[in-house]
Amino acid sequence: MRIAGSRIWVTGASSGIGAALARELEERGAHVAISARRKEKLDEIADGKMHVEPLDVTDREATVAAGAAIRAHLGGLDVAVLNAGAWDQVRVSRWDSSVFRQHFDVNLMGTVHCIEAVLPAMLEAEKGMIAGVASVAGYRGLPNSEAYGATKAAQINLLESMRIDLRKRGVQVQTICPGFVKTEMTERNTFPMPFIISAEEAAKRMADGIAKEKAEVVFPLPMMLMMKAARFVPVAPWAGLLARAARKPSC
Repeated sequence: MRIAGSRIWVTGASSGIGAALARELEERGAHVAISARRKEKLDEIADGKMHVEPLDVTDREATVAAGAAIRAHLGGLDVAVLNAGAWDQVRVSRWDSSVFRQHFDVNLMGTVHCIEAVLPAMLEAEKGMIAGVASVAGYRGLPNSEAYGATKAAQINLLESMRIDLRKRGVQVQTICPGFVKTEMTERNTFPMPFIISAEEAAKRMADGIAKEKAEVVFPLPMMLMMKAARFVPVAPWAGLLARAARKPSC
């Protein structure tokens, strides 16, 4: 895929990875539309070079309408990068169902709403790409990640199922699984974050993956190798290993 000239919608683009990716794609010559809840931040990111479409992805009707508005403005849509996300730690000693509801509403149902906003037109055109941003946290259970990890695992499964069903329909599905990235969400973390990279570096990896039309984009490489290998560790040893690591004082 040629990024230059492509029409690309990025959600969750008011900060962090989404903002960096929008800028990276625009610099590569794409026609970019960006969405998030904070319009003032979107305007700052766009700098007059991108179409701004404020949006709360938890609102189904507003999301479907935003997809239609973006297609009308750009004259169609080639790629939808579904990046809107929420992250908060879970403390088992202070179990709070509302934390789970927030994660499922934004991370999972937000993705589902965005798919509904773009998939019918892509199916009709028999072309297009849906790139869902999940996380390596969806591969295995991690400390204090009961809500976030559950939604990221669900996203990975959702996108894989779609890839199967859309294989001969002309619509590509890409799963993007970053490791730790320096963003507003991760700056609140008090635990070690191995192999952490900047949002700008993450954006370059994602843009390269979109251009190469890869089914899966996972980065950085050491984190990918570690988390892919972790899938082969039996359940009980994995729990013991991570429990011991979680008890260690953070740096």
